[in-house]
Amino acid sequence: MVKRVLGVALLVFMISMTVISFTDTDESANNAEQDSSEGAGIVPPGETGIEEGKVAPDFEVETLSGDTFRLSDLRGRKVIMNFWASWCGPCKEEMPEMQAFYEDYGDQVEVVAVNLTGNDSSIEDVREYIDQNGYTYPVPLDKDSEIQDQYSIYNIPTTYFIGTDGKVQEPPKLGPMDYDYMVDMMEKLT
Repeated sequence: MVKRVLGVALLVFMISMTVISFTDTDESANNAEQDSSEGAGIVPPGETGIEEGKVAPDFEVETLSGDTFRLSDLRGRKVIMNFWASWCGPCKEEMPEMQAFYEDYGDQVEVVAVNLTGNDSSIEDVREYIDQNGYTYPVPLDKDSEIQDQYSIYNIPTTYFIGTDGKVQEPPKLGPMDYDYMVDMMEKLT
């Protein structure tokens, strides 16, 4: 008897969730239709994303050196975009490899090391770590974790590979990279 009651309750719950899901989708579609007259993005809706073949989501933030960094400014260049934090052991393992790669191939591919500043100790700790190790590639600061959310970063390091067309061209790499891996990925990018 208890199993039947639980089964019926579960069935009612699932039906309710389905109805709510359809209602939310209809409301979202109506809101999107109403909002569409207010402006349009540079990239058509549905064309951006972190999946292969999608245009990498654009962002604009300050770098560790105080410059403004905008991902879309790199359009026309291959990009290896890495997400890291100064307390992350595997990040520290790959950063010397990234520096060597940057020194050898920086004229062929942009190496960008986005610091997850919202999850890091402090900007001063990040600056000290970069300066002590002599890393010279750009370090955009994700102070409010907005880029982390855009790119669904749940473990670090995570690296995205973006082609000259601005699209994600390879699956993201979770975990540290070595020099040879970066060379292989650069050669795959178009």
